[in-house]
Amino acid sequence: GVRARAAQAGDRDQVWPLARDLATSFRPERAAFDASFAALLTGPDTLLLVAETPEREIVGYLLAFRHLAFHANGPVAWVEEIMVDGRARRAGAGRTLMAAAEQWASAGGAAYLALATRRAAAFYLALGYEDSATYFRKTLP
Repeated sequence: GVRARAAQAGDRDQVWPLARDLATSFRPERAAFDASFAALLTGPDTLLLVAETPEREIVGYLLAFRHLAFHANGPVAWVEEIMVDGRARRAGAGRTLMAAAEQWASAGGAAYLALATRRAAAFYLALGYEDSATYFRKTLP
């Protein structure tokens, strides 16, 4: 019964706790989240989806970007964030969000859709993703 749809401005307050709970290395601040949420809704190569129950409760979200890359001879897509409420996991919300992101990436001509994860490798392997690289990050001042 969970469906993925494009996020709307009115979804902000339901997405905030999910975004806050996703972060492990950073502490999201509400004012910064609000400003980013508004900007992301209109980004031309940005996908912001929510997973919504039939009762209109938002139980997950996905944020992805599409950009050009030399190595792929065109666009590629990257899932920056995906989060499903713990109470709604294993009910298809994550699978639904990823399927919608795959359709969006494919429709935009992306060669692939990729993401980094530490907590859900088995989930992505079950969806047909393959472990392809090591992820490095440097926090900037």
